[in-house]
Amino acid sequence: MARKKVEEVKKPEPRDVKATAKTVRVTTRKAKLVLDLIRGKDAKEAAAILKFLPNKAARITGKVLKSACANATHNFQMDESKLYVKECYANEGITLKRFMPRAKGSASSIMKRTSHITVVVAER
Repeated sequence: MARKKVEEVKKPEPRDVKATAKTVRVTTRKAKLVLDLIRGKDAKEAAAILKFLPNKAARITGKVLKSACANATHNFQMDESKLYVKECYANEGITLKRFMPRAKGSASSIMKRTSHITVVVAER
């Protein structure tokens, strides 16, 4: 039985690189407000916008953007000056369910929501 020579298959060059922060203690609704401000902007401009926003979601998104840019430059040899935010979105994560005691022995629920923040960068 003759063995066939297997050719190495080259992976196609990725056009977009992403980074994700999972189970972040900020609601999806609040994170989306921040993400709408940076979508489609250059990476440096988006980082500057996030740096001066007072929101907790902005600080976390800034870290995710920095990580996505680092992934692009170190893993795929992309030029950092040409990077822009192609996509960014926040998906709903797990919800921590807590209860607060109320009058007459009852309780009301408290939903502590989390989100998964993803930033996708690409070269122009």
